Amino acid sequence: MDLNFSVFQEPRGVMRILHLIFSISAFAAISGFSGDVNFKCENTTSPDYTFVYDYPFSILLDKHDLNPSGNATVCHPTVTIIGDFSSDAKFFVATGVLSMLYALGIIFVYVKLDQLYKSNNHLPLVDFILTVIFAVLWLSSSAAWANGLSGLKHATSPEAIQWSGIVESCKQCLTYTSSFSTLNISVVLGFLNFFLWASDLWFVYKETAWFQGNQGVNTAGV
Repeated sequence: MDLNFSVFQEPRGVMRILHLIFSISAFAAISGFSGDVNFKCENTTSPDYTFVYDYPFSILLDKHDLNPSGNATVCHPTVTIIGDFSSDAKFFVATGVLSMLYALGIIFVYVKLDQLYKSNNHLPLVDFILTVIFAVLWLSSSAAWANGLSGLKHATSPEAIQWSGIVESCKQCLTYTSSFSTLNISVVLGFLNFFLWASDLWFVYKETAWFQGNQGVNTAGV
């Protein structure tokens, strides 16, 4: 079996490894995330309530009674949290998964089919065009997810949570929201992926007939 591992000594091979690693890291950070909002109300007979949400972040908590076991004479606060950020999240994850699959596929081509890649003018052109597409996808999906994450933070913030059933007999109800650090990292990884895919364009372009044709014309002119 003729395998060409020397490609990993070239920038285009090294970049594909980075694409693979950071694509997985980006979509794993968001798809594996689980957050929660904890509600603690005094003067109720029920324990604290924790609302858990995760990917794809289509959130719906409709008038949940925080004191369902209490009788009619005690406080019955209800909360509502509404927010659908699934389209932005799915776009981001889909970009990550497709990038991972393409990185794996093109690494196989580089290693196993390197001679065909260099002798066939169409393969480098397809590689270059797809790299452009993935760079654009990372930029747009990262921007979309950054906007979606901002909306998610707002929807789960104490200021945006809708309360009802609060009467004088109710003491203060406190809200605690989990950290968004992992999701913040996912946004950073998204824009980092854009930078990596965009940076690879020059190295892939050098393998195309467009670049080699220009080099031939310049050499002939000299």
